[in-house]
Amino acid sequence: MNQLQSAIRSTFALRSRGGTAAAAAARGLPSLLRDAPRPFSTEPEQPAQPEDSSADPFLRPPNTGPVYAKLFGMSRHTLKTDIVNLLEGCNLTPDDVRFNYNRMFVPMGMMVQFPSRFQFDQAFKVIGRKGRLYKLERADRSQWDLLMNYDGKTLLLQGIPFSANPNDVERFMSGCQYDASSIQMMVRPANPDPIKMATVNFPSQIQAMNAFITKNRGFCQNSQVLLRVLQ
Repeated sequence: MNQLQSAIRSTFALRSRGGTAAAAAARGLPSLLRDAPRPFSTEPEQPAQPEDSSADPFLRPPNTGPVYAKLFGMSRHTLKTDIVNLLEGCNLTPDDVRFNYNRMFVPMGMMVQFPSRFQFDQAFKVIGRKGRLYKLERADRSQWDLLMNYDGKTLLLQGIPFSANPNDVERFMSGCQYDASSIQMMVRPANPDPIKMATVNFPSQIQAMNAFITKNRGFCQNSQVLLRVLQ
């Protein structure tokens, strides 16, 4: 009852003091009551979108990782080391070069794996300066993966007789250290007549080159066989 009487007296006091007292009382109200109501919306708030850093070259990620390219202009006798020496200063090794052979094992081009975009750009400058017979084109990693890497450890035997079998090839390669299980024989169309060939793998490049030196133009049955080291 005493609280009710105190409230009534406060109301009459506010009315008698006029606008000044009313303003003071209003300042005492909770701030929640004075804030204007926010409009109601059924749409969810959209999160703030991050700024596009691609527009600023300083914020772009560095161009790292290997770059792959096709190189044209080599001959049938070009070696991996020839390409490494040609592109001197591009930080290449023989493992960064793979030859692209057709069905007759004629080199149609090669793939080169550059350590970075910088070395790829350097190769263009080198070719323009001392290798104008060569042509370099950007390529995909998938093209690199599809190529067989013979790595100078495989010999190609061309011109073996059609009656020859793997045992004849083993006799022909007698005295050389090679993998007998790797012998593959094939027939390819040629002009004027088809030609029979075989490939043989060796444990190392040195052993393959020794076999090439000692066996090239030797005879299998009555046919002279030409050898070539596949890169």
